[in-house]
Order: sequence, then structure tokens, then C-alpha cells
Amino acid sequence: MTRSRLFGVGALVLTGLAAAQQLMLVVGLGGWLPGWQPWPYLLLAAVLWLVAKPWWLENGPRGAGVPGPWTQLEKWLRRIPAWAYVVAALALTAGVWAWLQDFEPYLGHEEAVYANKARFWFDGTPDAGWGVYRPVGLPALGTLALWLTGYEGYASGGGTGALRAVALVLALVMLCTTYLVARAWTSPRRAVVVVLVLLSGLGFLRRVPEYLNDIGSTALLLMVVFLLVRAQERAGTKAGARALLLVPFVALAAFYLRYGVVGNLLAVALAGVLAYGPRAWLALGRRLWAAVGVLALGLVPHFLYATERTGKPLGMILSATSQANREYVGDGLVYYLSVFPYRLAGDLGAVVMAAGVCAAVAAWLRVRRGGRGEGGVRADDRRRVFLGAAALLVFVVLGVATDGEPRFVYLPVTLLTILGVQAVAELTRAWAPRVLVCVGVLAGLTVLGTAQVVAHGAMPGPSSLGASTVPVARALAAQDGESCLIVTGYEPEFGWYSGCDAVTYRQYRGMKVEPGTRVSFVRFEKGRLQPDAAGVRQLIGGRPATLLRMPAADGGSAGAATVWSVRF
Repeated sequence: MTRSRLFGVGALVLTGLAAAQQLMLVVGLGGWLPGWQPWPYLLLAAVLWLVAKPWWLENGPRGAGVPGPWTQLEKWLRRIPAWAYVVAALALTAGVWAWLQDFEPYLGHEEAVYANKARFWFDGTPDAGWGVYRPVGLPALGTLALWLTGYEGYASGGGTGALRAVALVLALVMLCTTYLVARAWTSPRRAVVVVLVLLSGLGFLRRVPEYLNDIGSTALLLMVVFLLVRAQERAGTKAGARALLLVPFVALAAFYLRYGVVGNLLAVALAGVLAYGPRAWLALGRRLWAAVGVLALGLVPHFLYATERTGKPLGMILSATSQANREYVGDGLVYYLSVFPYRLAGDLGAVVMAAGVCAAVAAWLRVRRGGRGEGGVRADDRRRVFLGAAALLVFVVLGVATDGEPRFVYLPVTLLTILGVQAVAELTRAWAPRVLVCVGVLAGLTVLGTAQVVAHGAMPGPSSLGASTVPVARALAAQDGESCLIVTGYEPEFGWYSGCDAVTYRQYRGMKVEPGTRVSFVRFEKGRLQPDAAGVRQLIGGRPATLLRMPAADGGSAGAATVWSVRF
């Protein structure tokens, strides 16, 4: 047995273990794995596959190593149109979204912030937890959803489903955008593989069920990248001019949906200059300056409002950055380096992302050589450099500006996945159709496995906290015409489930309570951001208080609750 064949057999074994591991997760046996986290078998298998390249190229489609049934299966799969696979992927997304709702039935902290604002715009219920640094796009969509579903207020116990449906719509829009962009840069069937690989990643799938703005804003950012590429590759044509003029409108939509896209847009702009050069952009002339002017004009309302609220045009953006939960400047970058790429995209997605990085570096080397040497400069090399540079710069910019979270870097994960699928197809040459079929099937299986990881590994923590806070919030629900305020370490959640306004203990110390308001001080046995019992009594200041004790909820993580209610 030759060395390359030996490595090939090892790669096959590891790939089989990776598939078996995902199947084990799908059937609910992930508890055997530490923390429901799959082992990265494919990362090692990918290295062995590269070493064994002479063996599998020799036994390719023209060799004797491919069995007839496999060839027939490939022909059958290719007869199914690409759009049918896209529909199946979207249906899979909707099914996973619906299934995961039962494992996280309560709105989490960030979700509740936007939910409270949406309801405030809908019926005037207090927008507990809202901060000036929050963007307005997501609550605007939430208000529309509440109106379309006939929401009847917090007392009805509804609203959560309508807002979570917004999350589903945004996820489907994101996946459709990814498919269309990937199809334009690769092929329809490779674009389907991109969608499945992206969906299979833990970092992405974890947020699909939640009412957040990261996935929706990523779809708009991806459109910005696509339009910039189109403006360069079709410079001098009407299509290129239209693409450039659309960029500011899409960028503004992304900004008002999530202020945090500023870092992504900065990284994309830097990457564009590095990949195409400043002259290529200046050559666009008046169209470029027209796009810049539209972008600046669209930001005027934000700057005026920010100046009114914070005293500075950039005050709201800087306020958002100041909310970063970081220990030192750059700890976000350290986090991204520590989790790249496996913890961002999972075992399969990590391999594809790594291939994407290699493809971008190879394209950059070809561009630097200027066509000298083997391979020469390809027609799409500058595009690959642009996409790769944008992806890596996003990690750097966001890693320095804020704390690290997988949901902040969906754009680079998507760009590297697109590059990676194309690179895998080119690397495997004649084997490409069969390799991509295997990747697509494994990605679909991984989606189901990752859903189990999300349900049993990621969601129990937030759900157990909701099991503690929600019953207390509902017990303190506002009565008809009553003004009520809850002081707690979990102000957005309490606001959503009680209909009252809610503030932190720190915020309460600096505010004036209106006469006639019922103020409830909530303290959990294992709660956060709260004083001890003596500190609560000091805040009450000798006023008569009604004491309510609630035992620890079944499955709750915050423990028993003590509530002091005071009428001001």
C-alpha cells in the first residue's frame, strides 16, 4: 500500500467518524460528548485528504475506483434542479426554527430589549431596557409584526411568536441572499452547498430562532459587498453604475438595522482599496462621489438625533462601542483567534472556511506576481483578494472595537464559506461533483446535528434563567391603568412579561419616581447586579412595603425570589 493510499484510507475513516458523530447527535446521543460539542474530525481528515491527493486523483471518475451505483446516484441528483434544493434548504431552516422554539420559549435579554421597544411603538407600553445606542430597524419590524398578528397586549400572553417570526423571515432572507450572491460568483449547485454549510454552523444556527438583528444586517452587508464587486467588474457599464448607486441605500438599511455594521463597512472599504487600488475607485468618477453623497445624506437624521441625545454626532455609535463587555482593548480579537474557525462554523464549516482563506492567499500571491509563474492571474483573483481581505479585516476591526461574539462576524464567515466551497471544487478537479455532493449531504446532516447541540447544549442556560424570572414578572404584571416600576438585574425580561417599566438598581438610584407608582424591588437568591436584603431596605427608605416570597422555580437557575412592593 502506497503512502498516499494509506493517508487516503485514514482520511476516509476520519470522514466516516465525522459523519457518524453527526448522526449520533441527530438521534439525540450528543450527551455522550463533552458539552454536546462534536469533535473536529474533519479538520484532521482534510489534512490527510490533501496528502493523499495523488491517490484519489489517480482513482478519479476516469479510473477504476468509482463504483457504478455512485455514478448513477450522481446522475439522479443532478437531474433535480438547483431551485428545488434551495426550497428544501429553506424548508429545513423553517423546520429547525420551529422545533427550537420549544427549547427556548422565553425572550432573552437582547431579544426583550427590542421587543419592549416594538411594543412601546405599538401600544405605548414602557420600553424597559432600551438604550440610546440601540438601532431602530428591528423594533420597527417587530411593531409591524405585532400589528399584522393582532397583538392584544402583555395580558394576552402573546407577542413572542410574532417577534420570533420576524427572526425566521430575516434568516430566510439571509440564506436567499447568500444563495444568489454565491450563485453569481460560483454556480447554482455550489451556491446550495454554501447555504447548507453556513446553516450547519453552530455560531449561525444558534441565533436563527431569536429575535435579533445580526442575521438580517448580514444579508444587507453581503449585498453591499456584491454590489461593490459588480461596480468594479462591470466598471464603465450601466450595470456597474447602477450597482454603485445602490450601495449607499443598502448600507443605510444595514446601519439602521444594526449600528454595529459600521465596523464591517469600514473593513469592507479598506479591503476594497487594498484589492482594487485607490485608482480603480477614483476612476469611477462622479458615480462614486454621488454614492458617497447619498450615504452622507442618509446619515443626517441619525447625526441630528445623536447630537440631540448625546451632544455628539457620533455619540450613539460611540455609546454602542462603550457597551462592549470586554476586559481590555483587543480581547475580542483574541477571542476570534481562539475560536477560528471551528467554534464559528463547526467541524465541516471550519474546513471550508480554511479552504477559503487559502484560496484568498493564493489569489493575492498571483496578483502580486502579476501573472508571472504557474497559473497566472485569473479573472476573478482580485475579487477573491477583496472577499478574503474583507473577511479577515472584519475580525481585526471588530476584535479591537468591541468584545467577541460569533453573531458579530457572520459576514466574514459567509464570505470565507463562499470562497471555500469554490476552492474545494477547484482542488478536487474531476472529483468535484462527487465531493460537493458529499459535502452537501454531510452539511444537511450537520444542520440536524447542530440543532440538537443548540437545543441541549446552548439553550438550557437562557431557558433556565427565564424559568426563574418569568413567573415573578407575571406575578407583578401591571393592572389596568396602573403605573408600575420594577427594579431588578433583569430589566428587559421583566418589562416584557409584566408590562411595567423596569430599571436596574443602579439606574433607580439616579431617578425620581412619580407619585402613585407601584415600585417592586426584586432580589433573586442567585441573581446578578443586585444589593443584599439590607441594601434593598435602604432603598425603600422606611416606606411601608408588601413582601412577596416566591420559591425557586422548577428548573430555574436564579433561585428563590424576594419582592418588596412599595406604593410611592
